[in-house]
Amino acid sequence: MHVSPADRLRAGVAVFNAGHYHAAHDAWEPSYLDAAGERRDYLQGLIQYAAAAHHVTTGNREGAQGLADSALGYLDGHEGEIDLAPVRRWLIACRDEYGEVADERPPKLRYDGSQLDVRDLRYPAVAVAAPLVADATGYDADLLETGAAFALADLPDEPNSPFVTLVLDFLHGERRGVIRQRLDQHVTRRQAREDDVAGLFDP
Repeated sequence: MHVSPADRLRAGVAVFNAGHYHAAHDAWEPSYLDAAGERRDYLQGLIQYAAAAHHVTTGNREGAQGLADSALGYLDGHEGEIDLAPVRRWLIACRDEYGEVADERPPKLRYDGSQLDVRDLRYPAVAVAAPLVADATGYDADLLETGAAFALADLPDEPNSPFVTLVLDFLHGERRGVIRQRLDQHVTRRQAREDDVAGLFDP
């Protein structure tokens, strides 16, 4: 599933702001792996910020402090789409005065001046965020990944495709159990149709 780095960054910001810190790392990692130079350092710093936040929520003081120190190094001198001033303040406090951050959520990220929520996302960022939120909340991430891929395939010619709607509704948190069941039914039917077409040319 090809998604631009900008959409991956937005997806990760919204997922982070929803409190799914490990999932935000997963949104940014493909862009980090493809990046070089200063952009790679910038993304590495964001990933380590998310990892430090995750460790704070699990009570891993040593891990959080080590990552906070490392993240500050990667982010030093960098600016980008994300407002890093509150991020740096939190990282310094995490490193130097852990007790100040241990019982508080890290600051939410602002992207181009806006504090993104998952409801602010549009496709294709939705297709990145939905499987990550599924995994973080105990749902079948593979199902959402498949549904999101079908949604992206349908979007240019069929913007009202059930995949487009169901994946978006799941991300928004509206009756996720029911949405998952409906999406599973649509995915099963779509895969069966595609398997039937593929089999027409088998010897």
